[in-house]
Amino acid sequence: APAPPTAPRATRPLLLGTYTSEAGGGTGIGTAAYDTATGAITPGPVITGVDNPSYLALHPSGSTVYAVAEQEAGAVTAVGLAPDGTYEVLGSRSTGGSGTTHLSVHPSGRWLLSADYGSGSVAVHPIAEDGSLGERTDLVTHSSPPPGPGQGGPHAHQIVTDPDGGHVLAVDLGTDTVYTYALDESAGTLAEVSRAALAPGSGPRHLAFHPGGRFAYLACELDNTLVVCAYDPATGALTPGPGQSTGTGSGTSYPAQPVVTGDGAYVYLANRGPNSLTRYTVEDDGATLRLLDTVPVGGDWPRQLALSPDSSLLFAANQRSSTVTVFGVGPDGSLTAVGDPFPAPVAVCVLPLP
Repeated sequence: APAPPTAPRATRPLLLGTYTSEAGGGTGIGTAAYDTATGAITPGPVITGVDNPSYLALHPSGSTVYAVAEQEAGAVTAVGLAPDGTYEVLGSRSTGGSGTTHLSVHPSGRWLLSADYGSGSVAVHPIAEDGSLGERTDLVTHSSPPPGPGQGGPHAHQIVTDPDGGHVLAVDLGTDTVYTYALDESAGTLAEVSRAALAPGSGPRHLAFHPGGRFAYLACELDNTLVVCAYDPATGALTPGPGQSTGTGSGTSYPAQPVVTGDGAYVYLANRGPNSLTRYTVEDDGATLRLLDTVPVGGDWPRQLALSPDSSLLFAANQRSSTVTVFGVGPDGSLTAVGDPFPAPVAVCVLPLP
């Protein structure tokens, strides 16, 4: 009898953020496909008409992606994604700030949250049924506390909703503070309910929650630490613990971003200085991180990390080498480089779609 046909490997879309204004940068949002089994990436067309899309976020429906415009006149852009792989730029809205560096979609799917690094502000935009954006409903500037040592002002670097869906957290590198807000889901406005002070000059940049929702891991890019923070979903209070080693030795490692595996068992941290990934195992239901080792990232200046939806693959966007490197994630948390680095101009964000 003839051998049964080999089942085709599943591939899923992969989107790539870049700086269109930089030398050697891309011309828009890059598209590609990744093999869910091997991690191999194949290139696709570029979504043009989107300026400096340095960070990307997907709507819960999967039908719209949002991009920051990281430039003086901060903005956010919506792009519709059709099932056949075609796309349509749905328009942009001003954030009211400058240097938009991060965004996320509220789990309700009705609000887009964005962070402006240059102006140290965060903004909210309503999301229409078709995924397009309405006029901004709020803009909050981190006017206090005063900026940390060497900082000229506030620098909002990330804005996310907690796993419980009850609060929004904004990480500010300039004020060494994480702000917790309550989002009014009818008006699209933010009300501060708590703030967490980090060590002066630590430069908090990005946090990632443990799936249990009681702990978050915060990368501080100026003092080379990862901070385990306790979190109270009822009040939104974040309580930072002492800074933990990144395992990168002396020198400035510029940690960029932590990610947590879907089962909450491992944390990986990108270090831009030494071009490495730090591996931690999670203990005590999220309360403790134990440093395992560091692994070469295989590129230069890993600005952003992303896990595939099933946490079997880890993608690293390497800005200065203009590459995406891919690792297989073992059940024991091991990272094994797979394939050759994928060329992507000034790669600063990689978003694997489910």
